[in-house]
Amino acid sequence: MLKVDNLHVRYGGIGALRDVSLNVAVGETVLLIGANGAGKSSLINAIIGLVPTSGGTIRFNERELVPISCAERARSGIGYSPEGRCVFPSMSVTDNVLCGAFGRGRKRQLQALDWLKSIFPLLADRAGQPAGQLSGGEQQIVALARAMCSLPTLLLLDEPFLGLAPIWISRISNAIRELQRRGTTILMTEQMARPALKLANRGYIMRSGEIRRAGTAVEIRDLALAEEYL
Repeated sequence: MLKVDNLHVRYGGIGALRDVSLNVAVGETVLLIGANGAGKSSLINAIIGLVPTSGGTIRFNERELVPISCAERARSGIGYSPEGRCVFPSMSVTDNVLCGAFGRGRKRQLQALDWLKSIFPLLADRAGQPAGQLSGGEQQIVALARAMCSLPTLLLLDEPFLGLAPIWISRISNAIRELQRRGTTILMTEQMARPALKLANRGYIMRSGEIRRAGTAVEIRDLALAEEYL
């Protein structure tokens, strides 16, 4: 479904990604592990189109993404939940979720919202509440639902467990499992890999803008432990 080949990203004169290659097959959950500054978010942002690339290719369902806009990438079936949640604090929970499917038609938006409420009861319980009044874990649920409201085939999750208490890591993990059961393909990043590896089929370890290791979740668990990412 997703194939990245020899990707380069630069910020000014600084190389953020160098010769990064990876692939994500239909139905897989693939994990990017690495310390802060390893290049994980730069890779996610390059895939969704938030940062320009300086070399290499990104193909999604055989379509080259580099020349097309961020909005067109989203319309092609890519959903994105950013690091730090980034909810709209003054907007209601419902409006935050619905804006993830902007331009998809009201009927389709409401159908997706009903489905998401069946997975995330919080969306019904707090429907009219401003998202800025929610806890960090609750905001992460809203951000995840917003990313899913367009019913993407590929979901990009950037640090979904960042700063969360263990109880919310467990709840977010359960939510991700529901999306997996639906057949959603997922590429996610994490610094602390232990809970994320329980969800992943395969993983890549990043350091200094490069892929250093790759393997199954079991293989990556041992490598991540050695590199102190657990």
